[in-house]
Amino acid sequence: MYAVIKTGGKQYRVQPGDTIVVEKLAGEAGDVLSLGSVLMLGGDKGVTVGAPLIEGAAVAATLIETRKGEKIKIFKKTRRQGYRRTNGHRQMESVLRITGIEGAGEKAKWDGKVELMTKAEINLRARGLAPRVEAAPAAEAEAPKPVAKKASAKKAAAKTETTASSDEA
Repeated sequence: MYAVIKTGGKQYRVQPGDTIVVEKLAGEAGDVLSLGSVLMLGGDKGVTVGAPLIEGAAVAATLIETRKGEKIKIFKKTRRQGYRRTNGHRQMESVLRITGIEGAGEKAKWDGKVELMTKAEINLRARGLAPRVEAAPAAEAEAPKPVAKKASAKKAAAKTETTASSDEA
C-alpha cells in the first residue's frame, strides 16, 4: 500500500518503512507524528483519489531527527559597478520514517524497528553501502583491551635501551 501526502508545500509518495526528508516539523527525535494531508491512496482495493484530500486517511511517521539541510549560496553582482555580495542559507529539515498508512478501508503497518540514524548513515543505506553491524558478545564488549599497555611497555623498554647505550658511549 502507498500514499501520496502533502507537507511543507511539497508532495511525497510514501510506503510503510520509507525514510523521507521534509521541511521542518515540530517535535523531538522519537516522536510519533500523524500526517493527515493524504491526497491519494493505492492498495489492494485499487486507487483512491481525494478531492482534494481523502477524509479519515492518515499516515503515521516517527521523527528521526531535525537537522540543517545543504548549504545554498546566494551571489549578487552588478557588473562594472564593483558590487558583489555573497550570502548563504541552510534550511531546517526533518527526517521521517513512515510507520503506517490507513484509510479507504485499508491499513498497512511497518513491522521494523525505528532507529535514530545520522545523516551519513541514512545516505549510506540509501546507496546500499552501509556496513552490517552485528551485536558483539557482552564478554568481549566489557573486557578492556590490553594492547595499549603492551605498546607503552615496549616503548619504555626501547627508551631504557637507548639511554643505556648512550651512557656507555
